[in-house]
Amino acid sequence: MTRWPLPEPMRRALELAQVAAAAGEVPVGAVVVKDGVIVAEGHNLTRTDNDPTAHAEVVAIRRAAAALGDERLTGCDLYVTLEPCAMCAGAISHARIGRLYYGASDPKGGAVEFGARVFAQAQCLHVPEVYSGIGEGEAGELLRGFFVERR
Repeated sequence: MTRWPLPEPMRRALELAQVAAAAGEVPVGAVVVKDGVIVAEGHNLTRTDNDPTAHAEVVAIRRAAAALGDERLTGCDLYVTLEPCAMCAGAISHARIGRLYYGASDPKGGAVEFGARVFAQAQCLHVPEVYSGIGEGEAGELLRGFFVERR
């Protein structure tokens, strides 16, 4: 599916997305990296935790902030399998994530290249560098398969 090897953090995010799917969650995984080392990870837990804010990105950002002892994740990168929604894009901005790498685009709920385009708004406090399409095929296949099974 991918023409070149996926970066290790995105491979791990895809593994986490599979864990989410096995638990009945929408298959999205996220990994926070600092200085080339994974410092935190997460996958969707909205149904498991009965928490609408427990998206993979928010879970990983919360865990990274706790692990690093700082609410600002300056110098950190976030790898996530799906384009972040408006809530997650806001959290990424507030956390001061340096670079965002995501897999599949989300025309329906995404807010980076689609929808609200949070990082393009004048009110956005911090804009990360954004790289899309990293593991897009694998991430898209996981999502399509998950929703096909539920229909």
